[in-house]
Amino acid sequence: MAQIFNYWAFLQKTVLVIVLWSLGFATVFANDNDNENGGTIKGTVTTSDNKPAAAVSVLLKGSKKAARTNDDGTFVLRNVSPGTYTVEVSLIGYETVTETVTVKQNEAISVQLQLNVSSKSLSEVVVTGAYSRFTPSNSEYVAKLPLKNIENPQVYAVVGSEMIKEQVITSYDDALKNAPGLSKLWSSTGRGGDGAGYYTLRGFAVQPTLVNGLAGLTNSGLDVANVERIEVIKGPSGTLFGSTLVSYGGLINTVTKRPYDHFGGIVSFVSGGYGLNRFTADINTPLDKDQTVLLRVTGAYHDENSFQDAGFKKNRFLAPSLTYKASDKLTFLLNAEFLSAEGTNPTMLFFDRGAPLKAKNLAELGYNNKNSFTSNNLSIKTPTTTLQAQMQYKLSNQWTSQTILSRSSARSQGYYSYLYETSSSMPGFPDIPSTFARYVSDQNYRTTTTDIQQNFIGDFKLGNMRNRVVIGVDYLKQDAQDNSTDYAMNGLVDMTGFDSGILSRQHMDSLLQGAAISNSNLSQEVISGYISDVINFLPQLSAMASLRVDHFKTGGLSIAENAKYNQTTLSPKFGLVYQPVLNIVSLFANYMNGFTNSAPRRQNDNTIKTFKPEHANQWEVGVKTNLVADILTATVSYYDIKVSNTIMQDPTRVGFYTQGGKQYSRGIDADIVASPVSGLNIVAGYSYNNSKITATDAKDYLNRRPEGAGPKHIANAWISYKCPDGYLQGFGAGFGGTYAGENMVLNREVTGVFTLPSYTVLNAALFYDTKKFNIALKLDNLTNKEYYKGWSTLEPQMPRRFSASGTFKF
Repeated sequence: MAQIFNYWAFLQKTVLVIVLWSLGFATVFANDNDNENGGTIKGTVTTSDNKPAAAVSVLLKGSKKAARTNDDGTFVLRNVSPGTYTVEVSLIGYETVTETVTVKQNEAISVQLQLNVSSKSLSEVVVTGAYSRFTPSNSEYVAKLPLKNIENPQVYAVVGSEMIKEQVITSYDDALKNAPGLSKLWSSTGRGGDGAGYYTLRGFAVQPTLVNGLAGLTNSGLDVANVERIEVIKGPSGTLFGSTLVSYGGLINTVTKRPYDHFGGIVSFVSGGYGLNRFTADINTPLDKDQTVLLRVTGAYHDENSFQDAGFKKNRFLAPSLTYKASDKLTFLLNAEFLSAEGTNPTMLFFDRGAPLKAKNLAELGYNNKNSFTSNNLSIKTPTTTLQAQMQYKLSNQWTSQTILSRSSARSQGYYSYLYETSSSMPGFPDIPSTFARYVSDQNYRTTTTDIQQNFIGDFKLGNMRNRVVIGVDYLKQDAQDNSTDYAMNGLVDMTGFDSGILSRQHMDSLLQGAAISNSNLSQEVISGYISDVINFLPQLSAMASLRVDHFKTGGLSIAENAKYNQTTLSPKFGLVYQPVLNIVSLFANYMNGFTNSAPRRQNDNTIKTFKPEHANQWEVGVKTNLVADILTATVSYYDIKVSNTIMQDPTRVGFYTQGGKQYSRGIDADIVASPVSGLNIVAGYSYNNSKITATDAKDYLNRRPEGAGPKHIANAWISYKCPDGYLQGFGAGFGGTYAGENMVLNREVTGVFTLPSYTVLNAALFYDTKKFNIALKLDNLTNKEYYKGWSTLEPQMPRRFSASGTFKF
C-alpha cells in the first residue's frame, strides 16, 4: 500500500513539474528571434483550382520563422526584421512555390500564392468534380495528433457546422441524427450526476462528456450555437482518453468555434411550431491592428414548448473565446461556455423490471403520446459552465508543447420526476393494462471537474521513417456533492390519461417536507501518462502504437475509509494503415482497448476482495477512401468488441464474487460523403450491431441483447443541392432522414420483452443563401410519424414541425 501511495505522489509531482516547466519555458522564450519593431507578412495560399490550401507549411528563408495556413488558406508572419526574404510554400503533390519579399519596419505586406499540381501527381490521378462542404475535416483530437482521416486507423464521424446550419438544427440531439451508427436512448433528464442525454454507439451507452478533447460535463442538453463540429469517435478509446468520460462503444467530442483574423459574424432568428423561438449571434473581431488578439462571442436565446399537454425548455447561452498570438512560437487560447437552462423533464415511462410485463408493445400499452403527466410548475434548472485555457509553444520545427486546463461545473436544482410501473391497478379501472406511479425528488446536486493535460507533439524522422508522436500526462479530478431529497410518490397515472396526483409546487413541497436529504460528497482522481507514435515505414505504410498508464483513486468526505480504493491500469492500442493509392485509398486495421475500474467487494466470509479492472478489447478492419480530391470520402469497417473481467457472483459459492462476466458486440459501420457534381452534396451512413451477454450471474440477461445496445440497424441520409450559378444561384433544397430497426428496450427472462417498432423519419428543407443573408424553411418529420426511444423506458419523440430561419451575415 505504501508503494502505491508513493507512486501516486510521484505522478502528482511529475505532472506539476511538467506543467510549470512548460509555462516557464514558454514565457522565457516567447520573444526569441522576434523583433517587436519588425514588419508583418500576410498571405493567402490557394490550390490550382482556387480552393483554400489549409495546413500548408510556409517557410521564411533567411530566418527561423515559419507558419502553417489556416482552414481558409491564410497565414501571418509577424515581427520580421527588415530585409529581403524568400517565402516558400510546399505541399505534397504540388510544386513548391517561392516569392521574394522585402520587409520594412512597422509595415505589413501581402502575398498571394497558388500551388500547382506537380507533373508526377498528374501522371498518377486526374482530378475532376466538386468539393463537398460536408466532407469531414481532419481532427487534432481523435489521435491527439494532426492526422489525416485517411491515415488514421480509427473510425470516426463528423457532424459539422455547415450541416447544422443547412438543416436549421436547434438542438444537440437533432445534430447527432447525422452521425452514422449513433442513436438516442433517452433525452437529457437534468437529474444530478448523469442528467445529460444517453446515446448508443456500437452496442454501448455513451454521453457527450468531452469538449475540445477535455472534460465538459453537463446535466442538460448542449447548445449548438458554439459548435464547430461534433466528433463521434468509435470503439473503446481508453488508451488516449481514459475510462471516466467514455464508453466501450466510443465517445462524443464537441469542438467549439474559435476566433479568426478578421471582423465578421452572423445574427440569426428561428421560429417554429410548439413555441420555438430562437435568437443566435456569432460575432468575431480582432482587438489590435496586427490581428494578434482575436475575440469571438457566440450566444443563444432559446424558448420552446413541448408538443404534449405540458412541458417547456428555456436556454440562455453565452460563449466567448479569445486567441492571443504572443509570437510566431507562442499562442494562447481561452474559451468559455455559460449555459442557463430550465425546463420540465421529458416524459419517460419506466417499466417495472422486477415483475412480468403487463404490455409487451405499444398497441397493448395504449399510451397517448400527448399526455405528459407533468406540469410547467415542476421544472428543474441545470446551469453549466465550462472554462478552458490552452497554451501552445513551438519548441522547434519538430516539437510543440501543448498545455491545457479545463474546468467544468454542472448543477441540478429543482424537481426531477419519473413514472414507474406498479403492480397495482388504478382504482375503478381494473382493465387498464399498466399503471404508473409518479416519483419526485427535489434535486440539489453539483458536479465539478478539473482536467489538466500536458502534451508534447513531435513530427520528425528517424532514418528514413517519419514519426508523429504525442507524449502526454493527464490529471482529472471529479467532485460530486449531492444534497437532494429522497423520492416521494405523488399520485398514480394510467394510459387513459387519468392522474391522481396534484401537480403544484406547494403540494410537491409538502410531500417532500419529511423526506430524507442526501449528504454525499464523493470525489475521484485519475492521473495518467500516455504515448502514441505513428511511424511511416513507407509513404504508403504506417503503424500506430500507443500505451497509457492510468492510476485511479476514489475519495470524498462522505465515503468510508474501507470503501476507498485505487487501481493502476495499462491500456494499449495498435493500428496499421496501408494506402495502395496514396491519399486516395487506405486499408486499415486496429486493436483498441477500453477499461472500467472495479471496486472491491465484501465476500460472504467477511473478507474484502480486490479485482482487476474490467476490459473491452476491439479488433477492427476496414477501408477508407478520399477519391478525386474529397469528392467522395467513405469509410466501411467491421469491428468485434469483447468485454471481459465483469464482476459476477461465483456460481459455485453463494455470497462470493469473481470476474467471469463476458459480453460481445460485433458489427458493420459505413459512412459516405459525396459531391459528384458542383452544388450536390450527399451524406449517408449505415450501421449493424449484434450484441449479446454470454456470461453473467444475472440470469435475467444471459444470452440476451443488452437493453442499452439500441436497434440492430441504424441508417441516416441527407441529400442537398445548391445552385452554384445562373439565375437561381444560391437557391437550394435538402431531403433526408433517419431509420432505426426494432429496439428491445426491455429484454429480460423474467420481466419479458418490450419491443419498439422500427421507424423512418423524413425531413426536408428549402433555402436561399447569399454572401449577406440566408433564408431557410424546414419541415421535420414530414409524415408525422409517431415513434419512441427508450432504455428500459418509453419516451415519445417530436411529431411534425415546421420552422423558418433568417440569417444576416456581416
